[in-house]
Amino acid sequence: MTNNVQPIFILPEGTQRTLGRDAQRNNIMAAKAVAETVRTTLGPKGMDKMLVSGLGDIVVTNDGVTILKEMDIEHPAAKMIVEIAKTQENEVGDGTTTAVVLAGELLKNAEKLLDSDIHPTVISHGYRLASDRAIEVLNKIAEPITAKDFKLLKEISTTAMTGKGSESAKDNLADLCVQAVSLVQDDATGKVSLDNIKIEKRAGASMQDSELIRGIVLDKERIHEGMPKTVKGAKIALIDRELEIKKTEIDAKIEITDPSQLQAFMDQEEKMLRDMVEKIAKSGANVVICQKGVDDLVQHFLAKKGIYAVRRVSSDDMKKIAKATGGKIVSNLDDLNLTDLGQAGIVEEKKVGDDSFTFIQECKNPKAVTILVRGGTEHVVDEIERAVKDALGDLASALKDGKVVAGAGSTEIELARHLRKFAESLSGREQLAVLAFAESLEIIPRTLAENAGLDPIDVLTELKAAHEKGQKWAGINVFTGKVMDAWAAGVIEPLKIKTQAVSSASEVSQLILRIDDVIASGSKAPSGGRGMPGGMPEY
Repeated sequence: MTNNVQPIFILPEGTQRTLGRDAQRNNIMAAKAVAETVRTTLGPKGMDKMLVSGLGDIVVTNDGVTILKEMDIEHPAAKMIVEIAKTQENEVGDGTTTAVVLAGELLKNAEKLLDSDIHPTVISHGYRLASDRAIEVLNKIAEPITAKDFKLLKEISTTAMTGKGSESAKDNLADLCVQAVSLVQDDATGKVSLDNIKIEKRAGASMQDSELIRGIVLDKERIHEGMPKTVKGAKIALIDRELEIKKTEIDAKIEITDPSQLQAFMDQEEKMLRDMVEKIAKSGANVVICQKGVDDLVQHFLAKKGIYAVRRVSSDDMKKIAKATGGKIVSNLDDLNLTDLGQAGIVEEKKVGDDSFTFIQECKNPKAVTILVRGGTEHVVDEIERAVKDALGDLASALKDGKVVAGAGSTEIELARHLRKFAESLSGREQLAVLAFAESLEIIPRTLAENAGLDPIDVLTELKAAHEKGQKWAGINVFTGKVMDAWAAGVIEPLKIKTQAVSSASEVSQLILRIDDVIASGSKAPSGGRGMPGGMPEY
């Protein structure tokens, strides 16, 4: 009698499973594909990508994280690579392409070791050793920087913008970024909170017309035509309650039996609104910034008293105005007095492009400022904004850690040299993984050379020879194709860009290498019923 063994189903129908080397190859291939996508954008001669959404929206950029976010990536391993870019963006604000390209190269070189039958955990351990040593070396070779090193700060800012769409105006924009950071820097701790630097953008003028406002620019116009357009020596009341008659919390009914009562009711309402304005005027305020709504009558009374007002200002902007003007946000008008008011040299309504803005400027010691970014078209302005954000992130990061390194591929070549020496001290198979890590770091100068149309082998050979002679900041000049002293040439980056990129790329590549089984759920039909396409039950 034949024994029919019933097959055992552990996973639902439609589940896809990839095992062992196939799973590793698949994941590595996806990671390499992501890295290849952004690789051509690296460096001063990097190219841009045009990303078109399903709705036809266009983004033109060479910012790594923007490209990867817009691409709508599905593959699980590829999503992990995108996470590197997002972390780099959140932590530093720049260096996203570097981090992703490095992760792709680490996995590519790991694949060669896997083909030589080296176990993934050995490679992973070797990568961890290499990463730890790389962070040590980076901290050792980095140079100090302080808030007074304006020349270095300007060079950091310029380096961040080189190769971006803002190249033609990078000197002017770099100056604006350095000034903005030095204004909002905390006097006690020396830290810079980028939340205190507002970026307003408008198309319709040259990049060179971008400017730094010592105060805040609001995308709002005055709420009544009768109000003055300009207020000099502004005393600003920051109010976070509505300047309207409050509605009752519970349902209430007012019964009016004759017209005189109706008139009395309306008179009382008007008196309450007039009292609000009197309290504001009594405090000495000549500008009102309101977070909520303002009644039409209140607008009229404010205009009569020559007070400039804007309404429905966001909570974030209210906090920035308070920091810029030294004012306090008030919710009770009875408490409003002169000490609560913010001070500004001038508050005025100006037209920028087609829109009216409120400029609160000439603040004495503003701890919040605005960079007004201009450009020929919307796409240009968006890309300049990304470049400015990168520069601000770099400056804040450099001042926070107090350490910087040179760019142009010099740091990566120096790191690779140290790691090769470190590999010689290891006896096990980890040595091969450390060497693979060192080789992976060279992808940065190699890519810079390739993107500039240079021969990468010649460039790398020259760079390595210069570093062996002790020139730790020898980098590639992509415009001449020659080796240069990157530090002397002013190609400077914050240390955090490098440490974050190395640790993130290393950790994610280790994580991907250790995966030997990918189980992807299929669409599942509910038990007891036929399945419809897409796994929907049929009723």
